[in-house]
Amino acid sequence: MSDFDRLLDEKAAEAEKIVKSFLPLEEGYQKTVIEAMNYSVLAGGKRIRPVLMMEMFRIFSGKSEEIIAPFMAAMEMIHTYSLVHDDLPALDNDEYRRGRKTTHVVYGPGMATIAGDGLLNYAFETAIKVFNCKEELPLYDGEFSDRRAVALKILATKAGIYGMIGGQCADIEAEGKACATEDELIFIHENKTAALLESSMMIGALLAGADSATLKEIEQAARKIGVAFQIQDDVLDVTGDEAELGKPVGSDEKNEKTTYVTLHGIEESKREVERLSDEAIGILSEFEGADTFLIPLVKWMITRNK
Repeated sequence: MSDFDRLLDEKAAEAEKIVKSFLPLEEGYQKTVIEAMNYSVLAGGKRIRPVLMMEMFRIFSGKSEEIIAPFMAAMEMIHTYSLVHDDLPALDNDEYRRGRKTTHVVYGPGMATIAGDGLLNYAFETAIKVFNCKEELPLYDGEFSDRRAVALKILATKAGIYGMIGGQCADIEAEGKACATEDELIFIHENKTAALLESSMMIGALLAGADSATLKEIEQAARKIGVAFQIQDDVLDVTGDEAELGKPVGSDEKNEKTTYVTLHGIEESKREVERLSDEAIGILSEFEGADTFLIPLVKWMITRNK
């Protein structure tokens, strides 16, 4: 195991502990939906989004974990709910994710649907706990001066119709088309995939004291990372190993999805991944300390095999 792999495992374990600490208790008449919510969140993974959030918080000299932790957990809940809904029979109809049965297979499509709804709502119940933190933050130079309020706005917007949901809408409408355009495809990638990465990195830096100009740079870097990440995912859907990926390959073809690979081929797709990666790293390299873990993490995300 490389030094990076060990460090990633340590940071993922730290994020996992934080996420678990905010999960709801499985009790009451609503116990089953809570069990389904927790089953979904605890499916494993590297917790990339909360890890990115914490890393940006540290790079910009954030001090109190208490102020970032609720947003780390909220981000993972939002990401997880999107996966639960993506896996439903009405959408991708996937039976496995991360090597185990998807939520709708275990709990049924109806319960999985409201488990996703529950995670989205509970994410915001979790995020507002940031106001329990008494740490004084510097005023923000944007529309709102309270950084906690700005973080909530970013979280909501990037997850909503002008972010992830907007990308999912375009993704559904692109299915079955003879050929979606490249503009449509990039819109899908920038919103369905990149928006939550943007949110994670921006919130981490914001709550540590970054100004609005810096947040715009981070947003651009994260957008490039997200598009590259999704193009790499499209490549793996064609070339990947099902056992290693922990989910079926060939689902894009099965669902008649136009991808960057179907438009440009595997080799051109790989070159585009490299170009976007280089541009994102060029932005991030301006931040002191980014080369210790953040930039290796970005390289790992974009060149991963699973």
